[in-house]
Amino acid sequence: MIEFFESALGVNALTAEIIASIVLFALVAFVGWIMWFVFDHYFSKMAKKTETTLDDDILAATKSFAVIVIVLIGINYAIAPLSFLKPFEENLTKLFSTVEILLIAFAVTRISDVIVDWYANKQTVIDNGKNTSHLSFLMKKIIQLIVYVSAILIIVFFVFNVRDLTGAVVGLGVGGIAIAFAVQNQLGDILGTFSIYFDRPFEIGDFIVVGEHSGTVKTIGIRSTRIKLLQGEELVISNRELTSARVRNFRKLEKRRIAFNIGVDYSTTTEKLKRIPDLIGNIIRNQSTAELERVNFTEFGDYSLKFQIIYYVTSADYGQYLETQQKINFAIKEAFDMEGIEMAFPTSAVYLKKQTNPPLICR
Repeated sequence: MIEFFESALGVNALTAEIIASIVLFALVAFVGWIMWFVFDHYFSKMAKKTETTLDDDILAATKSFAVIVIVLIGINYAIAPLSFLKPFEENLTKLFSTVEILLIAFAVTRISDVIVDWYANKQTVIDNGKNTSHLSFLMKKIIQLIVYVSAILIIVFFVFNVRDLTGAVVGLGVGGIAIAFAVQNQLGDILGTFSIYFDRPFEIGDFIVVGEHSGTVKTIGIRSTRIKLLQGEELVISNRELTSARVRNFRKLEKRRIAFNIGVDYSTTTEKLKRIPDLIGNIIRNQSTAELERVNFTEFGDYSLKFQIIYYVTSADYGQYLETQQKINFAIKEAFDMEGIEMAFPTSAVYLKKQTNPPLICR
């Protein structure tokens, strides 16, 4: 190509090299423009037709990097004909290769960020608006670390031809083991965070019970979770401990099963006893937040005739349950007063036997 420009244009060798360099850059730029045109007009339109926005976000995140990579490739090919850069050819090749690998790694991290954000937003919708940004941030940082470390190893191994990485790998392994032993508790907490993120035993805003503690989850951090207890104080518990403990989560509680007993006095007549199940059943049915299951005369107790009542509160709210139970209790007391039914309380009866003939006393 250089000889062609020398003979066709009648210029010296240096000028011909510069013209050839410009032509090569223009050709690469033209090919890159065609690829960009296809990418922007066809792939983008195809992505818009899909149901999710994930592919649209990935294309938007990689557009600018595609242009930069094309320009770098064009410059790399364009400087090839320049003879005054021949002494630096090897170094320039390594430089461009290094920059291109780092750009590709950067593009991979951008794509991974988009995927993590998409997954986090999807889970946010599923979990009724719960916030998982702190966990997605941690996930993105770890992926970025893995990608950049891999890129550096590729540059060292393939670009700079450092084939013997045995010492470095052994050093990293020994150092990694030492660090793992030193920070094993912290690593356990971080792994617990990932377990919470993917398994989702609870989310921010959920009411949970852990051991003897119960409260609302306020934040889920990298190492610990903060729970606002019913008593008002805040409980800070490590994520490692949470993943190994039994956690009762009331998030998916749609209705609460309530069972309680009522005892009436033994002096209550049989007719009144038979009316009690219907009496209590009607009271519960009249509550808008309650669903009756059954009312049964279950036991002859020590000092009372016992009835078992089972119903459901159609709400997960604990305060709503207390309000409903209070209304039922008041209504039962009012109904029993009207019917003349006495509530039982602990009593004991002592029977004395009168002797008609006094015993004979022998002297």
